[in-house]
Amino acid sequence: MKLSIQREALLKPLQLVTGVIERKHTLPILANVLLSLEQGKITLTGTDLEIEAKVSTGHDGGQDGAITLPARKLLDIVRTLPEQSIIELTEEKGKATLRAGKSRFSLVTLPAADFPQVGTQTAKTSLRMTQAELKRLLDRTQFAMAQQDVRYYLNGLLLEITDTQLHAVATDGHRLAMCSMALPGGSASEPQQVIVPRKAVLELARILEGSEQPVGVTVSTNHIQFSADGITLTTKQIDGRFPDYQRVLPRGGDKVVTADRELLRQGLVRTAVISNEKLRSVALQLEAGVIRMHTHNPEQEEADEEVAVEYEGPELRIGFNITYLLDAIGATPGERVQMTLSDANSSCLIQAVGDEHSKYVIMPMRL
Repeated sequence: MKLSIQREALLKPLQLVTGVIERKHTLPILANVLLSLEQGKITLTGTDLEIEAKVSTGHDGGQDGAITLPARKLLDIVRTLPEQSIIELTEEKGKATLRAGKSRFSLVTLPAADFPQVGTQTAKTSLRMTQAELKRLLDRTQFAMAQQDVRYYLNGLLLEITDTQLHAVATDGHRLAMCSMALPGGSASEPQQVIVPRKAVLELARILEGSEQPVGVTVSTNHIQFSADGITLTTKQIDGRFPDYQRVLPRGGDKVVTADRELLRQGLVRTAVISNEKLRSVALQLEAGVIRMHTHNPEQEEADEEVAVEYEGPELRIGFNITYLLDAIGATPGERVQMTLSDANSSCLIQAVGDEHSKYVIMPMRL
């Protein structure tokens, strides 16, 4: 295999695929990236056996072939080369040689034939949307995913596809984030629920751009694939039953607080400076026209904030994890936010005023 390519043309695809490659691996070849050149197209592939990222782009010149190279070493080399460098890549007897200007590197390769491939399956459901729409769903929900929870089905994001809607839902058992978007009629061949692993969600959010370029979503029996602008991310689904999120959404709350989103967020940010680093608790005191925030820590330090709000109900004192509040309010769109509560022992519903597409639920804490 021989290849001549400009540094910038190799750097971005290499950054995209290296994200899925684990630093600790069970097979040596999983530390490598597969680089292939065929019929005027260069393709880079990285995998950890659960997720596969593939980037393809047109490329003229060179000799067709395929090799695998140490991904992070290759990325570090390409990143540190001068801008606009021309990289010459050749392979011979299990070693690849990279030349750029007066720089020369020799890297050990492994056979391309041994590189693992994620199996393809017949599509059950497929739909298309813009990158901006899918990125919005992920950005507004991914923060609520669990991390290394024994309930493995919480360590991911639920995508629920119906004839008219796509719902993204994440929960760690203490909070829930949900965002929905309308689908064109007939987009989905059948209703489907898919749990996308946490790592795949984070990589997808990193790859997607906030553009109007299309992205295709294809669901098969065990996998889900996202394709956009020469980039393909394929991941195994989490096999499990996601909780019935509709039952978690609180209904019938009689205490509705409306506030300027940014003023409320800034008040919480200042209060969070003093909050207990472990418990992260904050007490909210609702009174007519105002919400008071109070927190303290083991060093006997305290913080008090007061924010004007629209509220005419009875007084209520309730505790929350301040990080959960900041995450939800930060993800809420619009300039005004609405909090709906029932009592000190019931969950709180947070959403933008007039917006039914994004909803956030937070369980209270004992004060």
